[in-house]
Amino acid sequence: MTAPALSERLRAALVRSRSLWPAREDYRLLPKTWRKDLVAGVTVGIVALPLALGFGVSSGLTAEQGLITAIVAGLLAAVFGGSNVQVSGPTGAMVVVLVPIVANYGVGAIAAVTLLAGLIVTVTGLLRLGKVVSIIPWPVIEGFTLGIACIIFMQQIPLITSADPAAPGEHSSNALVAAAQSLLAADPTYLLWALGAVAIVAACMVIAPRIHPSIPGSLIGIAVVALLAVLIPGPLATIGAIPASLPAPSLPHIDPELLGVLLPAAATVAALAAIESLLSARVAGSMADTGAFDPDRELVGQGIASVGASLFGGMPATGAIARTSVSIRAGARTRAASIVHTLVLLAVVYVAAGPVGMIPLAALAGVLFMTAIRMVRLATVRAIMTSTRSDAWIFAITALITVSFDLIVAVLIGVTLAAVVALRAASRSTGVTLEPIRAEQPSELDSSIVAVRFQGPLFFVSSERVFETVMGVGEVTVVILRLARLERVDASGAQVLAEIVRGLERRGITVLRGVQDSHSSLFRQVGVLAALRHHKHLFVDFDSALEHARSHVERARAAQPPHTGAGS
Repeated sequence: MTAPALSERLRAALVRSRSLWPAREDYRLLPKTWRKDLVAGVTVGIVALPLALGFGVSSGLTAEQGLITAIVAGLLAAVFGGSNVQVSGPTGAMVVVLVPIVANYGVGAIAAVTLLAGLIVTVTGLLRLGKVVSIIPWPVIEGFTLGIACIIFMQQIPLITSADPAAPGEHSSNALVAAAQSLLAADPTYLLWALGAVAIVAACMVIAPRIHPSIPGSLIGIAVVALLAVLIPGPLATIGAIPASLPAPSLPHIDPELLGVLLPAAATVAALAAIESLLSARVAGSMADTGAFDPDRELVGQGIASVGASLFGGMPATGAIARTSVSIRAGARTRAASIVHTLVLLAVVYVAAGPVGMIPLAALAGVLFMTAIRMVRLATVRAIMTSTRSDAWIFAITALITVSFDLIVAVLIGVTLAAVVALRAASRSTGVTLEPIRAEQPSELDSSIVAVRFQGPLFFVSSERVFETVMGVGEVTVVILRLARLERVDASGAQVLAEIVRGLERRGITVLRGVQDSHSSLFRQVGVLAALRHHKHLFVDFDSALEHARSHVERARAAQPPHTGAGS
């Protein structure tokens, strides 16, 4: 390829990718909305603080890493992402994936996995694969969400059973098994103290919004528990010291020998980051008039966010629907609100690192217990379970596999089951019926003619049933295939039609039918038309086909030898 041609291609690629990068248009409404965006950013920043700390600890990492991720990834996703209101950071779904990675490869592997996953998500966006999420059915999404909520709930149990929670690897990587192991080894005295802290946080989170929706119940609950822990000596373990500044960025070390092992883990993290971020952005877009979101740009932004978090020792980030919802309800209309939220968290690091380190882990567990409970919407569960039997099964199976096995596998199995159900429904929508001839001017020749009417699509899933139905035609002279109402046909459907024609011709039955212009090219390529005995057996309208069929019947009867009695 010549240099000018290569230059032209690169220029064209840059033009096509221009929509994937930040632009002045992103802040077009800011002069009118900056006050609301400022309030929303401060509000969601306060809400995000305990979640960032809690998800950091629950992942088997540190509260500091959760906070760093919320700051660095939250800022980069806000600037580079494809949604005007998406708030990003550590999430419960990502915690579920990270726990077994920490258990299997150690804390040091997280930065490398985060970097690799961020690169994968960025490339996915550059390849413009963002709309793939639209194929995930609603029962799968809700089953996935229910499973994640159950796992988040169970992951908090080790934090309330002992002052020294088992390190990753000492308990099973399965949240259900790990929760059972923690309960069996629980310190009764510590458990009572921890449950008291959880109860206080839960009460604050329930009561505060009833007083006023803008009151951050989770933050108040954590402050109350932390204050009581200082005033009343007890066994509750705390977060510990948090650095009063961000660490210097550095490129994570990736051991070449472990690259092959870490890549599958990174691919799982990337898949989850992409799915959760796009689902969150799509839901956010339906909550308020904040402008359409670009799914491809959202992937690029989330990928860059995770890459940036890895440079500071953070964890993978995704769009967070809970924080995004809080931001929208608080008045967010541009991405400035998400940027302000990261500045609030940054101020916490530089100003309040000491008090944050005194927060009991049980208080964070209380926040995440309530977060998990609120993720489960009983009305949604009831609606799915009472919709159709197949959707109820898809929902239940997706949730069960999420809890017992793996999140990404659960989504893949859920989508596969939904596809099977859809294909089954599509196969049933293909109608094929054998009809006697009903003409305005009937003829006694019509008893030797049968019409086969096709309706709906003809796909591979229905081809076998169609073949068996048509080939079950009785002893007749002519079969007319009526294809006027045949909709979309795939290669398998066309091949079945060719086999039907050949099979009928071998039985000496002449086949006549009308072929739509939209199908003629496929039929010619697959061999449907070539299977005909004569090219003149194609007719546009049924009357012409019937007239020709009657002439065949008449000639066939004339060609039969006359019947004679015995001994003649």
